[in-house]
Amino acid sequence: MPFFDLTGQTAIVTGAATGIGEAIARRLAAAGATVAVADLNAQGAAAVASTIPGAFAVLMDITNAESVRAAVASMLDKTGRIDVLVNNAGIGGRAAPLWEQTAEDWRKIIDINMTGVFHCAQAVIQHMRSRGYGRIVSIASIAGKEGNPNMTGYSATKAAVIGFTKSLAKEVATEGICVNAVSPAVIRTKILEQLTQEQVDYMTQRIPMRRTGTPEEIAAVVHFLSSPDCSFVTGQCYDASGGRASY
Repeated sequence: MPFFDLTGQTAIVTGAATGIGEAIARRLAAAGATVAVADLNAQGAAAVASTIPGAFAVLMDITNAESVRAAVASMLDKTGRIDVLVNNAGIGGRAAPLWEQTAEDWRKIIDINMTGVFHCAQAVIQHMRSRGYGRIVSIASIAGKEGNPNMTGYSATKAAVIGFTKSLAKEVATEGICVNAVSPAVIRTKILEQLTQEQVDYMTQRIPMRRTGTPEEIAAVVHFLSSPDCSFVTGQCYDASGGRASY
């Protein structure tokens, strides 16, 4: 049997209509999983799902608890199980110093990057507990460890994702559920379009490999953390940073 095999499992990947989420959905499907391509962009999710064997699109607004619960219920009706949750959906937010940020800027990034993770994890955790198995992987960021200037909201929410991961992992550590996070450095996706070139250059120059990562490289790490082979790893934050962080 191949390592990291996901045959017969069902995975939900949020924000999977593009970028890292799409790469993760494709990787997990290639490993045998039935993948729910979840996104607020219904058209984009459907387009991606149509190109992945066995995948299906799910409309989900992660900022709305009822939307998340409804999406999870529809998945369970369709597949009868959820083995893997990948919390990938997120935004970079407006690039500006704190004194130029607005309360709305702050609320938006908190709602999506932090509260969205809470909604999704809470919606699946009881199902996973009842089955005695589950994998939850959340995409954080190296900014959550080091902090990036002009990205206070983004850095704060990604730090929160890491803390949430460690806490939840301990709550379910004896129940067959492993909860981990991945902290990428700069990855060449559309989210970079929300940032200035100066910010992108600042982050890239801090990477020892002197390049941005690819969505596929992040998906490879998520694949392991989503698999049954990840059986003694929980509460961890795996860096995929080209050497930028080593702690």
